[in-house]
Amino acid sequence: MEVLENLDGKKVLLVGASGALGASLQCLLHRRGAMTMSCHWKSPRLQKKLQQADVVVAGSPKPEDVSVNWIKPGTVVVNCCRDFHSEKYHGQQSSHPVEHDVCSLAIAMRMQNMVKSLERWIQSQQYRKWDIRCLKLQPRSPVPSDIEISRAQSPKAVDVLAKEIGLLTDEIEIYGQTKAKVRLSLLERLKDQPDGKYVLVAGITPTPLGEGKSTVTIGLVQALTAHLNINSFACLRQPSQGPTFGVKGGAAGGGYAQVIPMEEFNLHLTGDIHAITAANNLLAAAIDARILHENTQSDKALYNRLVPVVNGVRGFSTIQLARLRRLGINKTDPSTLTEEEISKFVRLDIDPSTITWQRVVDTNDRFLRKITIGQANTEKGFVRQAQFDIAVASEIMAILALTSGLADMKERLGKMVVANDKKGQPVTAEDLGVTGALAVLMKDAIKPTLMQTLEGTPVFVHAGPFANIAHGNSSVLADKIALKLVGEKGFVVTEAGFGADIGMEKFFNIKCRSSGLVPSVVVLVATVRALKMHGGGPNVTAGAPLKKEYTEENLQLVADGCCNLQKQIQIAQLFGVPVVVALNVFKTDSPAEVDLVCEIAKRSGAFDAVPCNHWSAGGRGAVKLAQAVEKAASQKSSFKYLYNLELPIVEKIRIIAQKVYGAQDIELSPAAQSQVDRYSRQGFGNLPICMAKTHLSLSHQPERKGVPTGFILPISDVRASIGAGFIYPLVGTMSTMPGLPTRPCFYDIDLDPATEQVKGLF
Repeated sequence: MEVLENLDGKKVLLVGASGALGASLQCLLHRRGAMTMSCHWKSPRLQKKLQQADVVVAGSPKPEDVSVNWIKPGTVVVNCCRDFHSEKYHGQQSSHPVEHDVCSLAIAMRMQNMVKSLERWIQSQQYRKWDIRCLKLQPRSPVPSDIEISRAQSPKAVDVLAKEIGLLTDEIEIYGQTKAKVRLSLLERLKDQPDGKYVLVAGITPTPLGEGKSTVTIGLVQALTAHLNINSFACLRQPSQGPTFGVKGGAAGGGYAQVIPMEEFNLHLTGDIHAITAANNLLAAAIDARILHENTQSDKALYNRLVPVVNGVRGFSTIQLARLRRLGINKTDPSTLTEEEISKFVRLDIDPSTITWQRVVDTNDRFLRKITIGQANTEKGFVRQAQFDIAVASEIMAILALTSGLADMKERLGKMVVANDKKGQPVTAEDLGVTGALAVLMKDAIKPTLMQTLEGTPVFVHAGPFANIAHGNSSVLADKIALKLVGEKGFVVTEAGFGADIGMEKFFNIKCRSSGLVPSVVVLVATVRALKMHGGGPNVTAGAPLKKEYTEENLQLVADGCCNLQKQIQIAQLFGVPVVVALNVFKTDSPAEVDLVCEIAKRSGAFDAVPCNHWSAGGRGAVKLAQAVEKAASQKSSFKYLYNLELPIVEKIRIIAQKVYGAQDIELSPAAQSQVDRYSRQGFGNLPICMAKTHLSLSHQPERKGVPTGFILPISDVRASIGAGFIYPLVGTMSTMPGLPTRPCFYDIDLDPATEQVKGLF
């Protein structure tokens, strides 16, 4: 039937096909529009019928007395038996020839059905255009609270959203009604699908109130997908619960540009931060336990406990064999190690004064900034000073954000340096034998979480590393998956923490190096409020009312403060990426102030500058921004990194300080220089730099606004996240554990016992 293409009106002769086989063939031919005749090989009218037929189908072997010359030239002959054209009749028939022939026909049809089924499956595996149903917004004025807006919208079931954007049923793991983990197998399925456009949202140097980068990110994707019918994905960091219950509040966006449900976004989500906390603290416990056991046991006792006899057999674990190989001991039988080899194997000789790995908790708790551990009698006098960091400051969080897959994550976890030994050599998580356990705790956290915006467009929430001692960007994996899902003409919009001088610089020099992805556009978020502050306006304090300079028109303050906007545009241009300025408009901004900012931005080299009202209008208020981004993304990219990794550590720090911050030079403390020398000796000198600096100024002094110049940037210390893959110099003192203010957010957060609804989140 595959060979016979067009049978409409053609005469088909079935010869030698009787019974079940003949009936089956006739049925198939009739379905294709053929006029069928049938006869036996011994029929007296066989020769005439062969002359009339356009197609001859032979269902059994041809007898010797039937000549092939009886068939007219040009006739199509389909042989359903053996050696039709041979003049010799084999006559080797089965005892059940018809049943066997029908069986062959059934097999052929099943094969055909299998091919069709596989074709449908292959088609389902390939990228297909989204068929997304966006949710309608009905903005109110005045704009209600964020949680009221979130609760007023009815989100789509997450499995419906997943299907709309081309995810297969076996590629998602559903958490409740509105969240789902997405499996990394999707990357293999769509590996040949071209990536979409890659957009970074950064900002000018902010006020302590923030300038709305997350809100712009959400408003932009709502505009692209819900209003311009362009596939788009937002990729956001998961917020820490510290700020949520502290002073800053949540990070789901705001107004009519939010991720929903916002309480689920801000509280626990799918447990990734808890997994990081568990993994981090397991490693911390392993460090102190190992020091205790080495201090209180002989080499022999340690060896007997580390490599015990189980069911009469003694053997090394896989991770122990790997340690032996790193030590140059190529033995697999525990009984063959010498005393010297046993000592090398069992003793890490960790120097407690060099331990850099701290315990973490996802709560702002200032009294954990310095603690003493080991005070119980059972710890036998092993007491040391330690501290807690907030969970998102853990190197494991930075690894989650930069990893490319499970194997890469496991390798990075093993490389984490937690201390030095007494000879000055690094001690890693792999040396402690805990790598596999850490990977097990992180196996689900590596999958991005799918959620949606207020207008039903897709969002990935994944990872949330600190933006000072780490790089402050959401995960590489979420970006890569989203870039495949949106298709070649779609957009993936992600956000960098703090101002462009910190978050954007790290995004380009650290995240893009790790991922290999090339950004298409930078959206630089500015506010009239922040520009007035940089122009000499009074201090802005979280929780305090704004001074009149910020609520009344003042064109001179705005013009003077645009120097910071101009500097941030110049920083983006260092990387060869076009810049679109998004002016986040507040109700106190005058039209003249808005026009002035946009005019100065365009004169300063921005591709475009657009006022945005997404907070009060949703995606509709960011349509002009979306159109500007689409045009900017069509420009030819000339992306480049700021420095070569082969440069010395100090030179890389100097390039960032001078070219990005505008410093005259840098000055390293003796402790910082000592650490630089140590990392260079240990082979870590080729890693990128992750500057830990205040986000409230281009300089190291938070009170210096605008564009400070002529300053010397002091480097107080230099540390390393070897697993994550960067060196982080500390500019001044840098707290990794926030504290609670006098009146934290938790005063306003409550639960309605009757409805189980959360109140007071923002």
